[in-house]
Parts: sequence; C-alpha cells; structure tokens
Amino acid sequence: MKLHIKNGRVIDPKNRLDQVTDIYVAAGKIIGVGPPPSDFEADREIDATELIVCPGLVDLSVRLREPGFEYKATLVSEMLAAAAGGITSLACPPDTEPPLDEPGLVEMLKFRAKTLPGPRVYPLGALTEKLEGKMLTEMAELREAGCVAFTQANVPMVDTQALLRALEYAATFDCAVWLRPQDFHLGRGVAHDGAVASRLGLPGIPALAETVALATILQLARHSGARVHITRLSTREGIAMVRAARLDGLAITCDVATTHLHLSEMDLTNFDANLHLAPPVRGLRDRDAIREGLRDGHINAICSDHTPVDDDEKQVPFGESSPGASGVELLLPLTLKWAHEMGVTLSQAIELVSWQPAQIMGIASGHLSLDAPADMCIFDAECEWQVSRHTLRSQGKNTPFLGHPMKGQVRYTVIDGHVDYEANT
Repeated sequence: MKLHIKNGRVIDPKNRLDQVTDIYVAAGKIIGVGPPPSDFEADREIDATELIVCPGLVDLSVRLREPGFEYKATLVSEMLAAAAGGITSLACPPDTEPPLDEPGLVEMLKFRAKTLPGPRVYPLGALTEKLEGKMLTEMAELREAGCVAFTQANVPMVDTQALLRALEYAATFDCAVWLRPQDFHLGRGVAHDGAVASRLGLPGIPALAETVALATILQLARHSGARVHITRLSTREGIAMVRAARLDGLAITCDVATTHLHLSEMDLTNFDANLHLAPPVRGLRDRDAIREGLRDGHINAICSDHTPVDDDEKQVPFGESSPGASGVELLLPLTLKWAHEMGVTLSQAIELVSWQPAQIMGIASGHLSLDAPADMCIFDAECEWQVSRHTLRSQGKNTPFLGHPMKGQVRYTVIDGHVDYEANT
C-alpha cells in the first residue's frame, strides 16, 4: 500500500525533527519526508492536521498471556489493545506456561503473532530452564529462534553463582540480559514497606529488596562484561546506584513503569487490589526521583509493564490478589502527563517510548528515517478521555487508573505501512 500522511506535526527524536510536514510510505517503508517522491500516487491519504505523527511506540514489557494463561488474556485481545495504544513493537516476558525456554515455544509464539494484526512481537527468552534459577537455557538457540534478550521476568535469582554463570554465558554469545532487581528473601511482601503498609497491616517490601539485589547485579555485570538492562526500577536509592555505576564506566541501561511515574504508597489507602503491583509503588520521594531521573536522562525508557489479570484474581483482599496492571493503552497518555507536569518537551517524551527502547531491544524501529520500517503512531495530544472498563480493549481491566481522566489519544497506528488501528471519531 502507498500511504500519504499529510499536514501532521512530525516528531522524530532520533533525527531531531519537529515540524509540520508530510510522510510518504510504500512497500512498508518510509520513502519520503517533506516533498513527495517522484511519480508517487497514494492508495490512501490520512489528514493529520492538528495531530502528532511520531515513530510507533516500542514497549519493553507486555505480557500477552499466551501460552498458558488465556483465561487472563489472549494474543488476539492484547495485540489489538497494544495497537490501540500506538505500540508497533513490543517485548514479551517469558513467564508464560510453559515458560519460553525452548526454541519451539518461541517460534510458535512468533508464528501466531505474525498471523494477527498488531505490533511486531519480540520474545524475551527465559534465562534459566522453567525460570527455576538453576539450569541455564540454550541462549544461542533461543536467539536464533527470535529472542532479543534473556530474563527471569519477576522471578528472583536466589543462586548468585547461577546468575554469574548466566551472565558469563550471555557475554560469550553477546546476548543481552534483562534483570529486575529484587532479593528473594526481602521481597516477600505485597506493598512498599512504609508507614502506609504498616497502618493497613500489609506485609512490606523494603527498598533494600531492590538495592541489595541491584548491588549484586552491578558487580556481576562488571565482572562478566555482559550487556545488562535493569527493568522496572522503583526506588530512589536504586536510581542513584545505576547513575553511580554509569559514571564509573559500566555500560548499563534501565527502565521504569508508567504506574510508578504517577503513583505512590499514599494511593493505597482504599485497599484497591489494582494497586498491587510488582515492584510495589513506593514512597513519594521514590516517585519523584523516578520522574526526575527520566527528565535528566539517568533512566533510559518508560514501559507499560502490561500485566492483564483475571477479574477473580483482583476481586479479593489486597494481600491475596495477583500483582499487575493492564497498561498498553495508557503508555502514551501517562507519558504525556508526566512530560506536561515536568516541563519536558514532547520530543523527549516520545523518545523515551520509541527510539530509546528500540535501542535497548536492538531493533530497527523507533524512528522515521528514509527506508525505515513504516511504523507510526498518529495521535491527538489534546483529546481528553476517561479510563473505564469500556474504553480499555485489553481483556485485563485491572488498572489503578480506572475512572481517571487522560489527555492524549491514538487516532491511527501504522505498522509495516498498513493501518492496523483506526479510532472511531
């Protein structure tokens, strides 16, 4: 299909472009930005007047729930929800049932995803067999099957020796390892270990659960030379540790979840199980440190940490509920909300959910260069809407933002030159 997107404000952080112009697409590639290519005749035109045209969003953590957890969500539902959120590429963690620890499982997931409309799916392979933290997976074979990195998802590595072997093995094959720092023994609670959890009688997870594990990861990363990405940082101390490690020469990246940009332990007062997250929302100082760390560049990317959960697993007492929040459709508006509140430019905000995460994943997306894949998000930055079970397309309706007003709505999502999502206006 030949596509002409006209009169939009085109923002491309990689190429430092921010101007009203046109984009031309053919054979799934961007063939022109600005003046039209010679002899170009569009099959379809999209008038983007007063809309933002940017690279398709790249999400570093989207649980598609297949295989094994179809009662929570399906590949069909979550791919459509991601497209509705402007996401054109996503990484899916391996904590499925069975886990993504064999090439055949990875190939099956990729094949299923390719047959459906929606984002490009990049599986994350299990770092250890069955995510048990003992035997290493065949990373080289999993990478050939399509894995872009390896992780334990939310399962802590108890055996430090096994983690060291995993990092050394990954370094040998130049495989990236993504780790969420949480000490197994310190991290057994359900909420941030602070005054609010104490008052509500909820078992707490101290900041130490993150920083103790992070200290180990940083030391092992330095020793092994592995490419390490720290996922879902949640504490002020953890951000400071990553900053210090970088200043000391360690090549390491990190991300945070949208929920932690706006929420803190102060929001827990009504026992809403939708606020049971992993990692937990923490103190106000932690939330503010995350917001500032994104602004000053010490945090590399924002992700949705999309975790759809069955209603029955949330309609129970807080401590008995399953952790996680549905987030793909809120990645853009929550990022825009943070940018507005922090005085951050639209270009910098978009970079944190497109070009930067694409770099972390090592994929050729997140920008609007000539001959780049024609993956784009076209959105109305001023459109206001309210989050509800009806407006969310994800099968998982579990989000702490139910009933909250949002600003910023996706109008079109273009993937490989095709319009995979178009809002009803």
